[in-house]
Amino acid sequence: MPEVTDYHVLVYGSPAGYQTNRAQIALYGENGKTVAYIRFNDPGMFFEADSDSGGIIKMHLPSEMLANVLDVLRNEKPINIYFAQNRGFLSTSKEPIGEEEG
Repeated sequence: MPEVTDYHVLVYGSPAGYQTNRAQIALYGENGKTVAYIRFNDPGMFFEADSDSGGIIKMHLPSEMLANVLDVLRNEKPINIYFAQNRGFLSTSKEPIGEEEG
């Protein structure tokens, strides 16, 4: 389960987006290696199935979740991504209740 150390956001214009997606977040692990892409689709756009190919996870979510995912990436640490049961999972570690963010 790779730990996410950095990310990069792309938002696509035009009514059709780009390659069936409205936005994409690339996730990087150790040594800047790409570990995953989280792709976002508007209602009515084609949704691909989540996959893990060559050690790179592709996870697909509705566009309305983009802000929530960015919030997690900005405010939580550590963050991991993994693939199980034909789905991508973005995960924080166990944290105590009421812990203040640093």
